[in-house]
Amino acid sequence: MATSPARRLVHDADGLNTGTWPVPADQFITPAPDLFSRSHAAVPTIDPIRWRVVIDGLVRRPLAFSLGDLERFPRREVTATLICAGLRRDEFLSLGPLSGELPWGPEPAGTGCWRGFGLREILAEANPDPRARYVEFVGLDQVERQGRQFGFGASIDLSKALGAEVLLATELNGHPLAPPHGSPVRAIVPGWIGARSVKWLGRITLLAEPSSNYFQTQAYRVQREQNPDDPRDVSRGTALTSVAVNAVILEPTRDQILSAGPAAVRGWAMGCEGNRLRRVEVSADGGRQWVPAQLGHHEPWSWTLWESEVALHRGRHELVVRATDEDGNSQPATIAETWNVKGYANNAWHRVPIEVS
Repeated sequence: MATSPARRLVHDADGLNTGTWPVPADQFITPAPDLFSRSHAAVPTIDPIRWRVVIDGLVRRPLAFSLGDLERFPRREVTATLICAGLRRDEFLSLGPLSGELPWGPEPAGTGCWRGFGLREILAEANPDPRARYVEFVGLDQVERQGRQFGFGASIDLSKALGAEVLLATELNGHPLAPPHGSPVRAIVPGWIGARSVKWLGRITLLAEPSSNYFQTQAYRVQREQNPDDPRDVSRGTALTSVAVNAVILEPTRDQILSAGPAAVRGWAMGCEGNRLRRVEVSADGGRQWVPAQLGHHEPWSWTLWESEVALHRGRHELVVRATDEDGNSQPATIAETWNVKGYANNAWHRVPIEVS
């Protein structure tokens, strides 16, 4: 099955928001140059010698660590898939415009081998106060919103932060992080939406309430009803946390022309919070009849590659994929069921139209 050569898609004038598409269907680990990039301001210039991360807030022992200081903690590695909140947003555009939002397709997702230091050991040294319930990450970039400049920030539940999988990462796929991916240190929060894996980390604050950062309180929230006074306002929505079960067709690609007969369909799927998949199913007729897919290697916190075969006759077809994880989490059938004001977290059945000659 021939596919179009991969190319870098650029979604903003400054080239800060990019992704590679199509993704090879046999590529479990994403090469660092092919991993999507998502930024809200220019990549900061950080001297790794002078870099420090401050740990403060509801801790009994406020601390600051240099890169050298972190080396006394044991290194840990986790293979994890990062998924942008805007994954597959372009499908929502068939229902109407999403003002001010980047038209991401399936490209802002990728899997890397992240290496760094366990957050829970670092937090233990700071001795959290019993009142602490959330951990806030703040980056060293300078975002401008509402007339103010500040670092991109987000918080996660303390219970998640204490999981063995959560890292302060310094390496990706065996090499130091590149600046667009958060050098010298970024948070990696496997299983949660990519916006919570804050890059260019400069501060970690323990809180009794979720972060008050703009990107926690006024963005990256799912809100189903528009505010008539401000159509982009999502402050009344629910903050994004864990990634919902999802599946994507990588091959064939949209509007590809195939020959009649048996055809391979390949892609990736991922369960909630590192769950193993129970099944992935593929349809060649828009979802009326389904065939099972064969599942590849599974690692917690990572996508699983899958493959199936369908019979194709001449004409127009709509390939569809759906997944269910071991806890029974499944995908909604239509994008109308997942639509929200900012077009986040689309996990409806993935549909790819093709032509058969």
